[in-house]
Amino acid sequence: MLKGNLKPSVKSGGTYGPTRGRFISFEGGEGAGKSTQVRILSERLAALGFKTLLTREPGGSPLGEKIRRFLLEGKVKNYGAVAEALLFYTARLDHLEKLILPNLKAGAWVICDRFADSSRAYQGAASGVDDGIFDALDRIVVGDNQPELTIIIDLPVEVAMKRVMSRQLTEGGEVDRFESEDLRFHEKLRAGFLKIAAANSNRCIIIDGNQSREKVAELVWQTVAERFGLEHVV
Repeated sequence: MLKGNLKPSVKSGGTYGPTRGRFISFEGGEGAGKSTQVRILSERLAALGFKTLLTREPGGSPLGEKIRRFLLEGKVKNYGAVAEALLFYTARLDHLEKLILPNLKAGAWVICDRFADSSRAYQGAASGVDDGIFDALDRIVVGDNQPELTIIIDLPVEVAMKRVMSRQLTEGGEVDRFESEDLRFHEKLRAGFLKIAAANSNRCIIIDGNQSREKVAELVWQTVAERFGLEHVV
């Protein structure tokens, strides 16, 4: 199921000029399957001859990866959600400057596993940080460099948490700082992403993640193909 406005991007002389690459982000709660779909889309585009960059947040750049470990290990949790948000945006600024913008300038398709919407959902909707803080941080850090397309993979919380637990059993390791939150947190998180999608319908598309990996991947490709005029590319 697709929800949202699939109006094609028509920018040609502004931020996304004819020589600039494309910027796509994937969003969703824990266990939604984003990382799998990011990889599948990146591989499909690369197989068709497009230059691609697969990256993630927090992370991507060396500094971003250090901040990622710090955040996911829960070392900032006791300092509150505002402190977490500031660190996420510190990592995002470095990520943009060191990796995302240079690759877009070089004509690559940048496929990012999470971006600024995650901060609004996790530290905002689920943790109570005011939207005005994110408005200011987005203005300072992101500016005109929002993704052209954001794919939000939506999944009922109960299903998502079962996936997280199953992954832990099969792959080992411990649940991270955000996976370990209670169901109420994850319900608010899901609602936060849906609110973001409703407020940004020209950029955000919701895909039902409670389907097979192959079906979700095909819906992702249909979304990307329609948005960027790739319907003729098989």
